[in-house]
Amino acid sequence: MARSRSDPAERRARHAAVDDHGVVMDAAATFLGVRPRSVHETRRRLIHHGYRAELVEGVLERLVEMGYLDDEGFARAWIESRDRSRPRGEDALRRELSLKGIDRDTIVAVLADRAREPPEDDEAESAAAEPTSADRAAAERLLERRRETLLRDADPRKRQQRAYALLARNGFDPQTCQEVSVRLLK
Repeated sequence: MARSRSDPAERRARHAAVDDHGVVMDAAATFLGVRPRSVHETRRRLIHHGYRAELVEGVLERLVEMGYLDDEGFARAWIESRDRSRPRGEDALRRELSLKGIDRDTIVAVLADRAREPPEDDEAESAAAEPTSADRAAAERLLERRRETLLRDADPRKRQQRAYALLARNGFDPQTCQEVSVRLLK
């Protein structure tokens, strides 16, 4: 009977027998080729595929030395990507990065840098406009994307409630949800 290439148990057994760092490095490179990853994600993936922990740790150390794995850089890129394509509040970003295995100190530092950076707005704001936080700017971008759907509801109170709920589901704090959803009505 022919051996099935997709049998995970058999594949893990073959990987457990690997003694060559190069094979593990190739597996890590393939995984990292899709998108940037955290050290934790890469470790979890390689261990899940059956590679021995001591080989995985050696490869991870080498990838960090070479600059292919950088948790702080990964966290910054993750936040920038989220702010650009799928805006999230600070709470949601903190949760996502934590799930990716980024340590608490790195998360705090990267989110503090995000808060200090001026938000990127497509429209030029006047000098008299009040400064906006990164969270508020992200919340406004999210509502702007969903503006047409939210404005379909004729009842202003329901519209504000739906906007508030959308922001809350995406990790924005209650004050930001309130302030930005009220602005939707203006």
